Amino acid sequence: MSALIDNRPPIVALMGPTASGKTAIAVDWAQRRNMAIISVDSALVYRGLDIGSAKPDAATLAVAPHRLIDIRDPHETYSAAEFREDALREIADIVRSGRTPLLVGGTGLYFRALLDGLSEMPAADPQLRGRIEAEARVRGWAAMHEELARVDPEAALRIKPADAQRIQRALEVFRATGKPITQWQREAVRTPLPYRALRLVVAPPERARLHERIAQRFSAMLQDGLIEEVKALRADPRLSADLPSMRAVGYRQTWEWLERGDTDLARLRDAGIFATRQLAKRQLTWLRGELAARWFDPERDRAELEAALDLFLG
Repeated sequence: MSALIDNRPPIVALMGPTASGKTAIAVDWAQRRNMAIISVDSALVYRGLDIGSAKPDAATLAVAPHRLIDIRDPHETYSAAEFREDALREIADIVRSGRTPLLVGGTGLYFRALLDGLSEMPAADPQLRGRIEAEARVRGWAAMHEELARVDPEAALRIKPADAQRIQRALEVFRATGKPITQWQREAVRTPLPYRALRLVVAPPERARLHERIAQRFSAMLQDGLIEEVKALRADPRLSADLPSMRAVGYRQTWEWLERGDTDLARLRDAGIFATRQLAKRQLTWLRGELAARWFDPERDRAELEAALDLFLG
């Protein structure tokens, strides 16, 4: 019996923790391998979040354009469902052009939404969402989380009291339908991805090496003007510390440092490095659950990484 052939167009998911070296590999592949990059990063979607998000600079984007960066203003929200819709559109456009889509980033929720599918949910209701936001400004998000715990205890256990975006969405679904978001997720049938995906993880095997890279990068961000960038963002009256954009690692610590009127740069540096290490730890935990992914050391396993890509693309 002949082997079954998967004729779905190929896509490549290059995943890894923050500061693992994904972007350098992706830029190289985009230049050499007829691939087009789609960013899978929840901070890069925001305009004006450049230094603290390690957004590729203009010179890099000129030789290796990244899709799905700078598509929202910092006061706006952007959901995993919106990412999936946008990414599928960009993937289809890249495939039509005869190139291979290269999805690069470290936001596990976005990768999961795209590669594994999302539960079918009621569409967003801007008016209801606005009412919930107005209510939260009066009551506080902690009180809104308590309400969520009453109507959907399972969701409240998963969602942190400070996660305003997810609290808002869960309450919106319940108030619109009378059915908890947990029940919607349990009952939904996920739509399969119409592409065959190669899942690659790049991460230094030694935790100390990743921590070293994180420290070097955050120090460079401070030198490049992260504090001035956050000062400019704080001057925007539409922004507040509880928005998803301002909760991004590095931005949250710098915002709080400025809010306290602190002048100890070493304290900010330590806080930023610690928060980034915690982010990397969460990312690695999620990546270990990606059983179909192959892992590579970005510094030592480059030949093996190239071979894996060659084998997949044929």
